[in-house]
Amino acid sequence: MSISSLNQQVGRHRWSICALVFAATTVNYLDRNVLGLLKPVLTADGVFGLGKQAQEENYANVVICFQIAYALGMLLAGRVIDKVGTKQGYAYSLIGWSLAAIGHAFGHHTWSFGMWRAALGVTEAGNFPAASKTIAEWFPKKERAFATGLYNSGANVGAIFAPLCVPWIANHWGWEWAFILTGAVGLLWLAFWYKMYDAPAAKLKSGALSQAEYDHIHSDVDEQEAEREDVAKEKVPWVRLLKFRQTWAFVFGKFLTDPIWWFFLFWLPAFLEGENARKISAYLVTNPDFTGDKTTIPGVISWPTALAVIYTVSTFGSIFGGWLPKQFMNSGMDANRSRKLSMFIFALFPLAVLFASKLGTIHTWFAVATIAVACAGHAAWSANIFTTVSDMFPKKAVASVTGIGGMAGALGGILIARTAGKLLGHYSALGKEEVAYGILFVVCGSAYLTAWVIMHLLVPKFKKIIL
Repeated sequence: MSISSLNQQVGRHRWSICALVFAATTVNYLDRNVLGLLKPVLTADGVFGLGKQAQEENYANVVICFQIAYALGMLLAGRVIDKVGTKQGYAYSLIGWSLAAIGHAFGHHTWSFGMWRAALGVTEAGNFPAASKTIAEWFPKKERAFATGLYNSGANVGAIFAPLCVPWIANHWGWEWAFILTGAVGLLWLAFWYKMYDAPAAKLKSGALSQAEYDHIHSDVDEQEAEREDVAKEKVPWVRLLKFRQTWAFVFGKFLTDPIWWFFLFWLPAFLEGENARKISAYLVTNPDFTGDKTTIPGVISWPTALAVIYTVSTFGSIFGGWLPKQFMNSGMDANRSRKLSMFIFALFPLAVLFASKLGTIHTWFAVATIAVACAGHAAWSANIFTTVSDMFPKKAVASVTGIGGMAGALGGILIARTAGKLLGHYSALGKEEVAYGILFVVCGSAYLTAWVIMHLLVPKFKKIIL
């Protein structure tokens, strides 16, 4: 049965809830992307100090401040959201990260940027635990990957909007206003959230949700039996969750693959700008009398446009990531095999980035194409790895497990940020930045297959556990 015909029979209120989560995730990544987009402007303004090597390492340190705070925030956010509930937990998180995003406008040194970046990290950490818990509460198992793919595409939509508006704001009003205006957007979301969101049982009681849709949301018999067995038990301490192989499967999956997305978010603008600079330098060597517009030089592209293209492709990847396992299940394949097969397919996509540096020497758009495929693969993978938590754990633990995995992903992000800073600092001093990016792209391309193998060895079958 198609989603459209199903919605006609049971209702579609759950998709309105998904739209709210999509909007919050869009804002989350809009705020997160501003730093990477303004790196050239902030560097020129002296925020990261003087000297190319020092600037690269100081920028990496600011990124690491965000990631350390994000890791700690993930550990706390999931637990807090499981305790206070989705509605309040999500709202508190969004208020916090909006104010932290605005605060960047008042930082003009590496240390102050690091402070505001840390504040942003600890508050933004609440988004995905709250989002995963919302989807687990509002969707049956067979629709969760698709709903997760839809809301997770908000990360890409935020990344699309950012390069289209942030450089323009910075050029016309100053980089401070880029942080202020993007940060303020999130506060508008709160009005819609408080008006529209509540648990399915409360919506049913108020008449906003039909009985048919409520029954559809709770149609997984095995899950309902597991939830009934768990209902009388005490809340599960997150330390106890570490005893399960299922938790560690999610942890390793996030630790190995989240850093790749962090790397693209924070270093992709610089990589594309560097590719342009190399094209310009090579052209001027053979055409020393050239005095025209450098954007017309062969191979030079508009990197904000390129970023928008990459994240547009990633948006479709996220939606496809949720659609494919649902199609497998509709064809009769069980949920475990559908999820595993889908994740294996998506783990192959990032291998395309292995050719980015080589193809970039021919034309920068070729490098953009390979990175777009890799990012689409990450988005599709992400839609499914989040869903594995609700596949394996009862709803009362979803946010906590998501938070533990998110912390692991952020720790992996710290490692890749430190590695990127050291590699780029070293090879920049030698005038060979492309070598550093080539090494980093090898890491990016191989991470997903490695993660898939480890997850499969730890949990051969995604099955709901009793806590």
